[in-house]
Amino acid sequence: MASYKEIVTKAIVGKGKKYFKNSYTVEAKDATNVLGCWVINHKFKGYKTGEKVGVDGSFDVNIWYSYENDSKTAVINKNIKYNDLFNIKLKEDYDLQSDTDIIVRTLKQPTCSSVNINSGIISFDIEKELGIEIVGETKVKIGIEEDEEPWDEIIDNVINENYIEETN
Repeated sequence: MASYKEIVTKAIVGKGKKYFKNSYTVEAKDATNVLGCWVINHKFKGYKTGEKVGVDGSFDVNIWYSYENDSKTAVINKNIKYNDLFNIKLKEDYDLQSDTDIIVRTLKQPTCSSVNINSGIISFDIEKELGIEIVGETKVKIGIEEDEEPWDEIIDNVINENYIEETN
């Protein structure tokens, strides 16, 4: 008859991901063409808020554009802050209010997917994907064998010190 033991350990008790596509605008009255748009300095942190998980983050967008009939260029820098809430499905009725750790990963870094100029306003779309893992304490039940395996006997090799004399 097997007996059981319970091990208390940390494990992932909830997991989810979410894709975002957001539109933003910035004013550039003299812009004629957008030459490039890139996103840098993405920072974020997850936290618990009630039965949900929140993520506060920010990133910098740099838009390189030309003006004066494409004879000069300039760069606009814009810092964008965001706050997103997630409904994470927890495994086995786990209580989010208990002692848990929130791990946030960026599955797709923020990138600029489209840029347009209309009457001195540059509009651009940013796409990103975030993944959330909730780590908490859980119990694992394992079966224990009571029968002890027999010990293997270790036999030392005996060296015959007279081997050379015996072969002559």
